[in-house]
Amino acid sequence: MSDSNTSSVNGNGIGVVHGSFHMTGDGRRKSCWYEEEIAQNLRWCFALNSILHTGATQYQDIALLDTKPFGKALVIDGKLQSAEVDEFIYHESLVHPALLHHENPKAIFIMGGGEGSTAREILRHRTVENVVMCDIDEQVVDFCKSYLVANKEAFFDSRLHLIINDARAELEKREDHFDVIIGDLADPIEGGPCYKLYTKSFYESTLKPRLNKGGIFVTQAGPAGVFSHTEVFSCIYNTLRQVFKYVIPYSAHIPSYADTWGWVMASDSPFMADAEELDGRIRQRVQGENRYFDGKTFISASTLSKAVRKSLDEETQVYTEGAAKFIYGHGMLVN
Repeated sequence: MSDSNTSSVNGNGIGVVHGSFHMTGDGRRKSCWYEEEIAQNLRWCFALNSILHTGATQYQDIALLDTKPFGKALVIDGKLQSAEVDEFIYHESLVHPALLHHENPKAIFIMGGGEGSTAREILRHRTVENVVMCDIDEQVVDFCKSYLVANKEAFFDSRLHLIINDARAELEKREDHFDVIIGDLADPIEGGPCYKLYTKSFYESTLKPRLNKGGIFVTQAGPAGVFSHTEVFSCIYNTLRQVFKYVIPYSAHIPSYADTWGWVMASDSPFMADAEELDGRIRQRVQGENRYFDGKTFISASTLSKAVRKSLDEETQVYTEGAAKFIYGHGMLVN
């Protein structure tokens, strides 16, 4: 059967499907698919129930997809940000290691995080008194408030203070300090708004001075698989090694990303908690039960494969504005 539908792709890689679903010869509907090019000659795609919303803000393109395998999925600038069924892996891995390694985290700053999931996980910690979430794109934040039901409670928590601003500008003008700063930024995409927040100059001159003594910084750091970790993960790790005394890279498999994902945690104070102590702090501090993260999980996550360890040890590139590295590819919707 011929299919006359076409799809168009805008400049940032989000495609919009025109026309309706088509029937196959045996009466079953053909699916609409989301497709993301994750490496040269390698694409990852999955079937959709529907396209819930597409739009463009001043800074980026945004889409909310109802996917068959992963539930609702948020896509920004053609890259999958999180999916309903497995976002807990990413957000528990981003938030809990840093907060649990800190002796008494009270004041937290989130760079980005407009989705609200990072704030949700932070606010489960009983010690936390103040969370500043600084996202540059008010339309994305409003969009996530409206569509991502799981995070509605976090957005209305009195401890959360939402600021719409560039995170660098916000940190530069503030005089207060934080126990933990979390980088929940979009991937560094060429032409995107975030890549300058992965640079050595930003970490050294802007971010680190805003940390309290014993403070911890953690950032998402892109794909961390055996073949994909050299995109940005190894460079971000090496950059933070130039700025902080103690740096821990760790990773976890995210099914909807079709890859292992990486985070890097850094401080000028050593990370001393073992698996047993982390579990004790979870029991004392964290409301509700983690679905993914505990002490043994962190020991496993921070034990990288031989190939990745060797590569990180040998990495020499430092992330600067003039020598930036970017995530490969964009996604699109196809029939």
